[in-house]
This record gives sequence, C-alpha cells and structure tokens, in this order.
Amino acid sequence: MFSITVRDHLMVAHSFRGAVFGPAQRLHGATFIVDATFRRAELDADNIVVDIGLATQELGAVVGELNYRNLDDEPAFAGINTSTEALAKVIADRLADRIEAGNFGESARELAGISVTLHESHIAWATYERTL
Repeated sequence: MFSITVRDHLMVAHSFRGAVFGPAQRLHGATFIVDATFRRAELDADNIVVDIGLATQELGAVVGELNYRNLDDEPAFAGINTSTEALAKVIADRLADRIEAGNFGESARELAGISVTLHESHIAWATYERTL
C-alpha cells in the first residue's frame, strides 16, 4: 500500500458534556496539528498516490471551515462532544466528500482509504481511518 500525508493545523474553542471530561466541561481552546494520509494499492498513471498540492489545498479548505470557531456554536456539532476522535472523523468524512466530488482529480477516485490524525500535543493524538 502506498501513502502520502499532508499537514495543516486547527485552532478551535469548545466544551464537553460529561463528568469524564472534568474541567474541560468549561469552554476552552484546543490547537491541533492535522495529518491527512491518503492510501492506494497501486500508483496512478502519473506514478503518484494523489496530487500533493491538491491534497494540501483541500485539507486547508476543510480545516478552514473549522478554524477559529467555537464549535459549541456550530449547528453541525449541536449535541455532540467534539472530542479529538470525533473531529478526526469529521475531517476525514469531509475530505472523502471532496474526493468523491472530484476536487482531488479523477485518479483520486481510485484511492483505497484515508486516515486523519489530530495531534493534541507531542504526547497525545487520535486517528480516524476509513475506506473510500
């Protein structure tokens, strides 16, 4: 399996519901490094997994929809704890929608999967992986 990874970053405010979150139940900020990895079994006709420039651009567009937002105020997240794991899934799903829409180019429709990792710090991160 071949893969490429592109990176961006994300800054949000949010709060959580549930005793398990302790003081994070109050509104707080979070900054994430976002890695999106694209996979395929065979390289395309250009001998690449996906155009790195397009992958970087599209990840930036998805992150831009969330960046500098209070996620508690976003209708898409009403009633949802926007945990690191949940946000990784949201970003992966939004990237998959863009792949399906053709934003990554026609050969990207042959990608096998995508994973998104959100790094909360140098010692903690979460990943969501999905097939395409």
